[in-house]
Amino acid sequence: MPKVITGLDKLRSNSIKGNIGYLCHAASVDQNLNHGIALLKELFGKRFKKIFSPQHGLFGDLQDNMIESDHFFHPYYQLPVYSLYSDTRKPTSDMLEGLDHIIIDLQDVGTRVYTYIWSMILAMEAAGEKGIEVIVLDRPNPIGGIQVEGNILKPKFSSFVGLYPLPMRHGMTIGEIAKMAASEWEVKCELRIVEMEGWERKMYFGDTGLPWVIPSPNLATPEAATIYPGTVIFEGTNMSEGRGTTRSLEIIGHPKLDPFSFLEHLNSVFKKDRLEGFILRPLIFKPTFQKHKDINCGGFQIHVTDRTVFEPWIVSVIFCRELYSYLGDHFIWKQPPYEYEFHNMPFDILNGTDDIRIWVENGGEIDELRTIARNDGLPKDCLLY
Repeated sequence: MPKVITGLDKLRSNSIKGNIGYLCHAASVDQNLNHGIALLKELFGKRFKKIFSPQHGLFGDLQDNMIESDHFFHPYYQLPVYSLYSDTRKPTSDMLEGLDHIIIDLQDVGTRVYTYIWSMILAMEAAGEKGIEVIVLDRPNPIGGIQVEGNILKPKFSSFVGLYPLPMRHGMTIGEIAKMAASEWEVKCELRIVEMEGWERKMYFGDTGLPWVIPSPNLATPEAATIYPGTVIFEGTNMSEGRGTTRSLEIIGHPKLDPFSFLEHLNSVFKKDRLEGFILRPLIFKPTFQKHKDINCGGFQIHVTDRTVFEPWIVSVIFCRELYSYLGDHFIWKQPPYEYEFHNMPFDILNGTDDIRIWVENGGEIDELRTIARNDGLPKDCLLY
C-alpha cells in the first residue's frame, strides 16, 4: 500500500449529487493506475457528463507552449472532451451548461509556471460565475512542501504561466493553491477540497509510494520535476533545455558551448556562492526536435545529490548569468510571443519580473539575487497539511 492516499483514491462514495464535469489529464490515476475517467464513470454513471483537459491535451501527447488541442468526443467513454488549451483557457458558459459540480484532478509539479494550477483557477472562476461547485482532488507536490524559492510574480507580468502572485517554487499542493485562490486572490466559487491522507510536507514524490505518470511530455521523471523550477527559465532563451532528449529539463546546452573547458569555471562559481547538493556532468547531446534540432550541443546534466540543500532556481539563474557572459552574442533572449503574451519578453514572463534578466545582464552578485527573490513565505491558513 502507498503511504499517501490521494483525493481521487478517497472519492469512493456516491454522495455527490447532480451532474459532473471532470478536469483531468494523463496523470489523473489512482494508486493502482486506473484512470479517473473510468472511476468516475463507475461512480456517477450517466451523471458524469463532460471531460475537460488542460495544456498538453487529455493524453499528454502535445509538446510545448501554444500548441493547442482540439475539442473532441471520446469514442470509448462516449463523453465530450473540452480543451482548455485551445481557443479558450477558461471554460465557457456553454461548456459548463448542465453541470452541478466540476471535479478537478491534476498532478501539479510545484512550480508557478506549470499551467495546470492556472487552468484550475480559471475553471474555478468560470464555475463561480455559474453557481457550480468545484471539488479539487488533492495530490502531492512532488518536490515537497517545505522549500520555497524565487521572487513573487509582479502583476505587470501576469500571464498564463503566472496569473497571481506566487514564488517560482511555491511549496504547495494543488488543493492548497485552490484554497489560496479563494482566500487571498478572491476567486469566488463554492469550493470543496478532498484532502490526501498520509502526505507530509517533507515528502518528495518517491516518498509517497504512488506511481509516477508523466504529467506532461517533457517531465519524464520526478528528478526532472526537482530541477524544473530552475531550468524552466531557459525556455526564455536560445539555450536548449534538453527538449528532444530523454532527460528534458535536466540538461542545458548550446552548439557553441564547450562544457569540458567551462566546467572548472562553473564549479568555482558555485563553490564561491556556497551552492551545494548537485553535480554538473559535461556532455554532448543532439536534440531530435525543438531548439537546435539535429545539431550537436555542448552542455551539462544537473545531477541532484542532496535535494534538501539543492536550490534549483538560484542555481539556474546563476548558470544563466555565466552562460550569458561566456557565449556573448551567441546567447539570445527569446522574443514574444510566449504563452499568449505578445509584449513582455518570455524570460520576464517566466520569472514574473524583468529584475532577473537585468541582474543577469549586469553580472549581478548572489546576495543581490537573494534580495530580489526574497519572499515572506505563504499564508499559513492556506496550508492543509
